[in-house]
Amino acid sequence: MDTKRQVRFTLGKQSSMAPDRGLDSDSDDGLEEIDPRVRLMFFASEGDLEGIKKLLDSGTDANFKDIDNRTALHVAACQGFSDVAELLLKGGAEVDPQDKWGSTPLADAIHYKHHGVVKLLEKHGAKHLMAPMHVNNAREIPEYEIDAKELDFTNSVDITKGTFAVASWRGTQVAVKKLGDELFTDEDKVTAFRDELELLQKIRHPNVVQFLGAVTQSSPMMIVTELLPKGDLKECLKRKGALKTLTALKYAMDIARGMSYLHEIKPEPIIHRDLEPSNILLDDSGHLKVADFGVSELLKGTNAANHKKLMNYQHTTSRRYVAPEVFRNEDYDTKVDVFSFALIVQEMIEGCQPFVAKDEKDVPKLYAANERPPFNASSKSYPHGLKELIKECWHENPSKRPSFRQIIVRLESIYNSINHKQRWMIQPLKCFGLARMCKGDDLDTSSRNRSSRI
Repeated sequence: MDTKRQVRFTLGKQSSMAPDRGLDSDSDDGLEEIDPRVRLMFFASEGDLEGIKKLLDSGTDANFKDIDNRTALHVAACQGFSDVAELLLKGGAEVDPQDKWGSTPLADAIHYKHHGVVKLLEKHGAKHLMAPMHVNNAREIPEYEIDAKELDFTNSVDITKGTFAVASWRGTQVAVKKLGDELFTDEDKVTAFRDELELLQKIRHPNVVQFLGAVTQSSPMMIVTELLPKGDLKECLKRKGALKTLTALKYAMDIARGMSYLHEIKPEPIIHRDLEPSNILLDDSGHLKVADFGVSELLKGTNAANHKKLMNYQHTTSRRYVAPEVFRNEDYDTKVDVFSFALIVQEMIEGCQPFVAKDEKDVPKLYAANERPPFNASSKSYPHGLKELIKECWHENPSKRPSFRQIIVRLESIYNSINHKQRWMIQPLKCFGLARMCKGDDLDTSSRNRSSRI
């Protein structure tokens, strides 16, 4: 009995997990009669709904697999045809078939960023591949692991740049950072996720957001931190504009203390690299906490004075706070955070972003040309020593910028100086008011005595 030669379907996008290869000698070119099951694969790659419907109605197997174990649903997922995928599923196609490399239609749709197909397949019960950090031995599961089933997103809302969402965990509201499906196929992002977890486990400080745990053994992977419902400094400044000087100084000291802790962690300091108002959160007591370590890094090695691991500007929230040495692709160290800090302090006093009138993409060029945002606020807004400190923190030469430990000492001195002056001014007023009250009491008493004598 004649059997039709098994073929490999090579039209359209291929499996997200297949090795790179050129044209395959086993293609269906030259076949005198094309197998209807192969035609189904072809129609799926072309988005031909009518052709697919006719084949399915005639009894063609929707789950036919070629030599690579690819199905028509794999093909539709790669091409991003939601309507084709839905027609195939209605025609009996299995939702989670695996090809020879272990890729499913859902994995292919995720790889090619066809979100419509992803949602459709998930709706039909498609299961995600195992999380990239999954371990086979239960003993290897990290201590911080949280069961994803414990996180309740029923009343979830997006917070902080849309990356985080509010969830309920064991009766407490928490902030959850979900890692996108692209993690399955992007090794760099998996590495970044591992690095962020490594950092968060090291951090314990009142001015740094608290890490509670993570989901790493299932997908989507998530990072869970304490929830600070009062929002971030960016939104605060947007609502209030320029802050009172004492408030700005208090906030500046909070940020400096958190950053000093990060920079002095032993044996490997942490550079934040994305210090900006949207990554600084307000807690219920009115203090600030440094957050979001997605692009942070450890300074590793015995000689960690300088480091060169450049961030991708396209994936950072803002370019208005980036140090010039980073923009110029030069070696850098912890002083990049000091530069960003100076811009934040000035923004709290001025009430507007650095170079707010300039296009964001042009701002780093201004810093590289040694230009800095102007001081437009009144001199009263800048107590003695504050403007000078800001200028030192954004100095062109990183080695001339002070450390955060030095910054804290100077900020405390400025703050105490203002407090002392205010107490000195208020005390005489209080004494004057008390004296008048006492004098009034004396007058009343003498009047009453005279009345009694009469």
